[in-house]
Amino acid sequence: MTDQPLGTGEPARPGEPVRPNVAQELAAAREATLRPTEKGAAKLADQNKLYVRERIALLVDEGTFVEDGQLANALADGLPADGVVTGRGLVDGRPVLVVANDPTVKAGSWGARTVEKIVRVTEVALRDELPIFWLVDSAGARITDQVELFPGRRGAGRIFANQVALSGKVAQICCLFGPSAAGGAYIPSFCDLVIMVESNASMYLGSPRMAEMVVGEKVSLSEMGGARMHTTVSGCGDLLASDDEEAVELAREYFSYVPATWRDQPPEFDARPPARPFTAELVPAQDSAGYDMHVLLDALLDADSFFEVKPLYAAELIVGFGCLEGQVVGIVANNPAVRGGVLFVDSADKAARFIWLCDAFNVPLLYLADVPGFMIGSEVERQGIIRAGAKMITAVADATVPTVSVIVRKAYGAGLYAMCGPGFSPDACIALPTAKIAVMGPEAAINAVYYNRIAQIEDPQERAAYVERLRAEYEHDIDILRLAADLVIDAIVEPGDLRAEIVARLAAAQTKDRRTPDKRRGVPPM
Repeated sequence: MTDQPLGTGEPARPGEPVRPNVAQELAAAREATLRPTEKGAAKLADQNKLYVRERIALLVDEGTFVEDGQLANALADGLPADGVVTGRGLVDGRPVLVVANDPTVKAGSWGARTVEKIVRVTEVALRDELPIFWLVDSAGARITDQVELFPGRRGAGRIFANQVALSGKVAQICCLFGPSAAGGAYIPSFCDLVIMVESNASMYLGSPRMAEMVVGEKVSLSEMGGARMHTTVSGCGDLLASDDEEAVELAREYFSYVPATWRDQPPEFDARPPARPFTAELVPAQDSAGYDMHVLLDALLDADSFFEVKPLYAAELIVGFGCLEGQVVGIVANNPAVRGGVLFVDSADKAARFIWLCDAFNVPLLYLADVPGFMIGSEVERQGIIRAGAKMITAVADATVPTVSVIVRKAYGAGLYAMCGPGFSPDACIALPTAKIAVMGPEAAINAVYYNRIAQIEDPQERAAYVERLRAEYEHDIDILRLAADLVIDAIVEPGDLRAEIVARLAAAQTKDRRTPDKRRGVPPM
């Protein structure tokens, strides 16, 4: 066959570039984007990773993915699709956008056309209000392309600016299968949910080698930015997955609880009874006795409906989604089994972001309070416990969705405020018969007020009797029936009736006016 100029059927004239038949060239360009090279496939297998298109196939409904920009950089050698697959499809019948790095193409790094493809996806998301699934596995920007991809109006910064604009408008869900390096690490950080694959996923602004060169620190990649570190220590990761398949499954499951956009209501499910009855024995009478709040959630929520967010991070506070008679609710619950359920800096930060997430996407909130208050001491003061507590309380006060607060056993000090006590206008603040609300617990209060007098009593029996009398007086002062009589709380509910009461209260709050006062914006604590 005679070589021809691209797009013609005539032989090449002298001096014109000679190129293969256009159909052959086009077929070869497309083929290069559809499967990894032999070397790339071997590397994926060695790392227990799926190919980018296998990840997309697991995510979207079969046969629904439509790709854009497949031939990006097709004329360059070894850069099929310029290392990123973008397009749209359906997830459980709902339209979504997908951005998926191909780690077999220059380690999933970004070139100028990579950035342009991603910018275009975020622009479509803004225009059509479509959620984005980010399937991230990228070594970051190609330094050789930095002038084209980094500083301009349509450079990498535009991706992040658009993500900020999308925040609270559409769902943004990230599966992190490999590295998310340098500036690229901000893509997960702007997402609503970040799922990290253990042993493979990592996030860092500077690599271990860079850290050693610049600041003299010798550290491993897992210590610097590994999946387990970020899901347990930094909080930058929300869920830890064992492999690529589980990461995608978790992403789909999370998406099933939230609306696609801020204009929609959460999905509905078939109602199911809870896994166990809610009985008085589930909550120990003694304030200091630990128990796992997950047991109470099993007795309140529809069976097998709880989807916990950040379970490995600040576990003294539980947040996540569940169903009550098929209706999605957001749960914020203290967990006395972990550090007594005391609120720390991390748990306050964790709560604030989850509350903002629920409020953005119309998910009603259910608070389950069993909290001694915020942690005290010089260490947490240096960490900023005051500003962290103020951030959580700001989120509680700002939320406009239907809200029910339940005092399960105790709500002491500012813990009452952080768990949406009466002063924050929940649609209902209800309590179990054994609940207590006070500035502090009886022991702490008695010691704070009467310490010197108690110390002066030499006889041990006399001292014990005096302390017991003071305790009884204090308990009478904070009696939950008295608080109900004074209209501090809205109702005292027996354990067996609690689920039905919450369902009824949330249903009654569906008509609430969610308009907020006119102002440009609040200035929340850092």
